[in-house]
Amino acid sequence: MAKSANARQAAARAADAFTPSCTIRPASPDDAAALTALLRATFMEVWAPQMSAEALARWKLREGPAAYVREKSAAFVVAETGGVLSGMIHWHEGFVHALHVDAGHRRQGIAAALIAEAERDMRAADISEMRLETDTFNLPSQALYAALGFREVERYPDQEYDPRIVTVLLEKTLQRAGRPRKRQPAR
Repeated sequence: MAKSANARQAAARAADAFTPSCTIRPASPDDAAALTALLRATFMEVWAPQMSAEALARWKLREGPAAYVREKSAAFVVAETGGVLSGMIHWHEGFVHALHVDAGHRRQGIAAALIAEAERDMRAADISEMRLETDTFNLPSQALYAALGFREVERYPDQEYDPRIVTVLLEKTLQRAGRPRKRQPAR
């Protein structure tokens, strides 16, 4: 019995580590400039150093972040910390297309809170599996996703930005809301 209580306490401590002091809400049109800036900044900080000069030059010619925000932000969920947009997530049909957290707000549980919100919404939509991508060089995100229960499914070249970058596909099975999994009998 003590072992079970210790396990519950450890799980509670882990959950507390992912509890941010932010507000999670749907994006609004007023967020467009902050979202575009967030996407540009995280791209330049995280991906640009990994890309070839040619791939980075092609990216800079595109209107990527601004166009993405214009076209998709109605489906974004954002985190706001102290009145400042600190993160965002965008998912569709069980696939997380984007998860970004401002550099000054990282390691505060914001990404985990955004993932948790997406999980709740996916369960409510009767989606049983969450999938997302990261890259082999992005060790902090890989560690976060592993801690949140994702497992690696596949690796392949990043065809969107630079094929020299290796993308990692991750997935997580979602329990349905209100329907706990049946426990298997002990053998």
